[in-house]
Amino acid sequence: MIPLEHYLYISAALFSLGVFGVLTRRNAVNVLMSIELIFNSANINLVAFSRFVEGALGGQVFALLVIVIAACEAAVALAIVMSLYRVMKNVNLDEAAELKG
Repeated sequence: MIPLEHYLYISAALFSLGVFGVLTRRNAVNVLMSIELIFNSANINLVAFSRFVEGALGGQVFALLVIVIAACEAAVALAIVMSLYRVMKNVNLDEAAELKG
């Protein structure tokens, strides 16, 4: 059986990559992918702790909730990115101060 620390190391690495991507990327799609990495690292933590605590099903339920929220976030964010592209003709976040069109 894989120890809990290995799951936590993988989760920390994914979280670090996600934060790095959010802080350094200028493309809106890349920022959205980085946010998804952060959500996935949280899911790994929730499921790992749920696995190592006897009788605790709450982590898996919360992981399912995070997956649903991430799907909703992706749908809304992609709609905003498409609107940004329609108005600005690019998806560079530095140039998009507001969505007036």
